[in-house]
Amino acid sequence: MIADAAKVGGVVFAAAILQASVFSEISILNGTPDLLLVTLLSVALLRGSVTAAIAGFAGGLLIDTANLGTLGVSSLLLTLAGYWIGRYGETTGRDRSHAPFLAVGVVTFLYAFGALALHYMLGEPAPARIVLLDTLFQGIALNLILTWPVYALVRRALRPSERHREQPQEVHLLG
Repeated sequence: MIADAAKVGGVVFAAAILQASVFSEISILNGTPDLLLVTLLSVALLRGSVTAAIAGFAGGLLIDTANLGTLGVSSLLLTLAGYWIGRYGETTGRDRSHAPFLAVGVVTFLYAFGALALHYMLGEPAPARIVLLDTLFQGIALNLILTWPVYALVRRALRPSERHREQPQEVHLLG
């Protein structure tokens, strides 16, 4: 259990550092890929809601401090994203091949709206036209391109734990 938490922490830490130092400088057709978000959603699908919520908070805190942004905005959004995609993975989506792509597409869209709304409520500049029209769809496309390799690497790093390998027990009818 501690080894699993250390693996998740290492994966999220590496993704946050790479996001802050490398991926934030990449701009393709005005879109920027979000490696931390894609990594967090992969962790959420593989490890569940509670682990992903904790990882999202830690990753968001790292990004906020590295970018000198408003402390807590990314943490809140990534915590919510990790929790809800973790719930999706726990209930329906864990074994489906389209689950990572669906999760990344939907959450990238919702993350942009959430960030825009939070910045507006905090009284910071929130250029809706730039976020929603100029960069959103390019960001979704770049995140979808990152999804398969990142999900494969995270899945390899976080091999299924013993509790996920357990077979469902048979149900015996009485009477």
